[in-house]
Amino acid sequence: MKKAGFVSIIGRPNVGKSTLMNTLIGQKIAITSYKPQTTRNQIRTIYSDDAGQIVFLDTPGMHAAKDKLGKYMFKAAQASLQEVDLILLLAEPRIPIRDEDLAVLKVLAEQTTPVLLCITKTDTVKKDELLPVMAAYSQKWQELTGSTLQDILPVSARTGQGIDDLKAAIFARLPEGEPFYDPEQVTTETERAIAGEIIREKALRLLQEEVPHGIAVQIGRMKYRTGRNGQICDIEADIICERESHKGIIIGAKGQMLKKIGTLARKDIENMIDCQVNLRLFVKVRRDWKDNDSALKSFGYNEKDL
Repeated sequence: MKKAGFVSIIGRPNVGKSTLMNTLIGQKIAITSYKPQTTRNQIRTIYSDDAGQIVFLDTPGMHAAKDKLGKYMFKAAQASLQEVDLILLLAEPRIPIRDEDLAVLKVLAEQTTPVLLCITKTDTVKKDELLPVMAAYSQKWQELTGSTLQDILPVSARTGQGIDDLKAAIFARLPEGEPFYDPEQVTTETERAIAGEIIREKALRLLQEEVPHGIAVQIGRMKYRTGRNGQICDIEADIICERESHKGIIIGAKGQMLKKIGTLARKDIENMIDCQVNLRLFVKVRRDWKDNDSALKSFGYNEKDL
């Protein structure tokens, strides 16, 4: 009998949740960045093989909220803990345990769902440095719950080390059942939503520190047509920022920054939908949108969906 179940990926910001999820399913769906709070929505991806099906829920990093967007992100992370079969807790290989990691541990200690601890980025440390980290988390879990943390697995999404062992460990803890989705499906996200996230990812990677968390991307138009050499997808998207000064940074001198964002995004979108893309980007200012309920809803951050 095959296994099938839902697994929530949890951890503090910038611990590598999206990168690991992309590696687990063998395809890039969630955007990644070295900057924290890259993921804003709960993203659902699907891994299927002969053993069964794992539905992963990638979530925003759990952190203290500073605005309404932050509160939405925290609720999105908490919502993913409900009605899943397993929680995959991610932590970096360093001690002492950070306050942010400890806060996540305290939240999970209140859950009844089984927890599997995954030590990420193991390629950045020596093997003998992992044991003290694993021991520290085991001790802290014992203090919080009075029980032993049974499952701790070291992995590296960059090198692939430990990925197969992690998949096997997850399947071992899932219930028997039929797949929830077609085995060929890898995500429940729409092309429009992924395209918007790809554009935001490129902006995150290219822009200055003070700008990225004040931007959102809204796809205004995404339409396919037939060209001379095959199918073409015309996309128009708005990059929303909070300040006029940010608008200038995003556009750049003679429009060069916006052009770079568009060029990088177009390539990834073409790889995703497998056809030529005609991408047009615009920059608009919407002051303090992260604290505006109507703006958050229009950009897809709706608490009623959680």
